[in-house]
Amino acid sequence: MVEIKNHQLSFPKLLTLGFLIVILVGTGLLMLPLATRGARAPFITALFTSTSATCVTGLSLVDTASFWSPFGQAVIAVLMEVGGLGFMTFAVMASMLIRRRMKMSTRLLAQEALNLDHLSQLKVVGLIIRLSVLIQVVGALLLWCDLGPRYGLLKGLWYSVFHAIAAFCNAGFDLFGNSLANFRQDPYLLTVVALLIIAGSFGFLVWDDLLTFRRHHQMSLHTQLALRTGAVIMVGSVIVYLITERNLHQFAGQMDGFNRFVNTVFMAITPRTAGLTTFSYTQLSAAGLAFTVLLMFIGGTPGSTAGGIKTTTVGLLALQTLATLRGRRDTTLAHRRFAQENVFRALTLVFISLVILSGAIFLLAETQPLPSHDALSLVTFEAVSAFGTTGISVGMVSQFNFLGKMILIALMFIGRVGIYTVMFSIFNAQPHRQTYRYPEERVLIG
Repeated sequence: MVEIKNHQLSFPKLLTLGFLIVILVGTGLLMLPLATRGARAPFITALFTSTSATCVTGLSLVDTASFWSPFGQAVIAVLMEVGGLGFMTFAVMASMLIRRRMKMSTRLLAQEALNLDHLSQLKVVGLIIRLSVLIQVVGALLLWCDLGPRYGLLKGLWYSVFHAIAAFCNAGFDLFGNSLANFRQDPYLLTVVALLIIAGSFGFLVWDDLLTFRRHHQMSLHTQLALRTGAVIMVGSVIVYLITERNLHQFAGQMDGFNRFVNTVFMAITPRTAGLTTFSYTQLSAAGLAFTVLLMFIGGTPGSTAGGIKTTTVGLLALQTLATLRGRRDTTLAHRRFAQENVFRALTLVFISLVILSGAIFLLAETQPLPSHDALSLVTFEAVSAFGTTGISVGMVSQFNFLGKMILIALMFIGRVGIYTVMFSIFNAQPHRQTYRYPEERVLIG
């Protein structure tokens, strides 16, 4: 708990308020006349864009390149960076730069914001800053090798920096007007962007384990679960898309087999909450759209720039299911046993996520002007894209009314800040141990 002007605020509530403040500041900046190329941005457009950028989603009501001025685009880029790395990362960085010892409350707040188990892991903040800067600078330089000759020195450099930030922070904003559709036959650029997306969605605790592996010769259970689950999802996604889209047969007359395969791999990576695409998802098959919704719901690794319920949640529940079906008492991986608290939190997270999404989809279906065909699937896609902070759209967002846009804003906010953080803020929950337990009794399941 932290006391501010005689008001006791929990750490989850402070985190929630912090993100709200960043969003409101971004909204104010985007409403300034110099943020647009024409008329001043309406409040809902500025709020939606600020939320989408801070929550590293990428959903947009307007074309980023033509509507926002260079100042507005710079504001969006800064919001993506702050939202991707977390505003507490920058607070900790400021304390490190001025060599001032952080208060215990600040350290605990940073621990909550960065999904750390204990305070000793705060050393990862330095890694977050150094690694983020290094990856984005290298990514921007690699992109500039392609975009510089296309757009000239300054414009090509700005495009490279903006899209390096967008890719690493797993945000779907672009300055080309049609995402990366102009580069579907440019395997070099797609490879660089894909690597930036993967680097951002890894999770900084995973990076810390990988970079120190030669010294410690071991990886945490979290890292092993994240890497194994991520690898299975990645390989499985490529195989599924190759089957459902027949190696993008709809582009057979426009691209050769190799480029179609590269685009299929890219398509398997971008639903991990990245949002940058090489074609409209309205061109996907029904099976492809359904699988994309599943990938957006899963998202990336905890402690990363990605959203969703996270790969470790899915991996843990899959292992728990296998253990239950095999009649085993414990859920294990790599000769380690998972804590039951982890299993309970994973189950709670999935259940609350499904409840929130179901309610949002119901409200959108009830209140929004929808097409006569495939209405439910389109609404579901947009809702999951917002909740998973993915940013892929099937073109429905701009057609939503004020209420529909506010629902998507809420989904993006919950998806980025986190289910537990938002719920604990609302209910003002505090962890405590009961001094008693009720008698145990079994019920029928299944």
